[in-house]
Amino acid sequence: MSKIIWLTGLSGAGKSTLSNSLIKVLKKKNFNVKLIDGDIFRKNKKYKKNFSRKSIVTNNLKIINYINKIKSNYDYIIVAVISPIAKTRKKAKDFFKDQYFEVFVKCKISILKKRDTKGLYFKADKKIINDLIGYKSKIKYERSTYKVIKIETDKLNLNESTRYLLKKI
Repeated sequence: MSKIIWLTGLSGAGKSTLSNSLIKVLKKKNFNVKLIDGDIFRKNKKYKKNFSRKSIVTNNLKIINYINKIKSNYDYIIVAVISPIAKTRKKAKDFFKDQYFEVFVKCKISILKKRDTKGLYFKADKKIINDLIGYKSKIKYERSTYKVIKIETDKLNLNESTRYLLKKI
């Protein structure tokens, strides 16, 4: 049975970077690993530019269904997706039970704005975009009401974050 490592957090917090680092370590240990990156998963969908609450929930439910179809093929499935709606993460937790590890990748907004690798915070500040989840958007990031693994990427470097996550899973 696969372990599902679901990394959630704001854009630029380090979900993809941490996922890729984790995958390298797990593959060196000969585990069969699958990455589901939220940006790539959404890219082929007809709602790819729509960040309404409904499209976010739909996308996350599709990810859960996809994981369910492929979970027997992998030791670890790493999911890196903003997934701001708490009920969809709770659904994943309820569905996958103790095989599910939710990781809140946290970073201060001031640091996210400095990193801004995609230029999204700049665009949001300039009102070029108005749907940057958790920042100048109608969609707020909802924290989980149950215990999750929290990694503060503005306090830990990538190696420290990866080691910490490995200990937790």
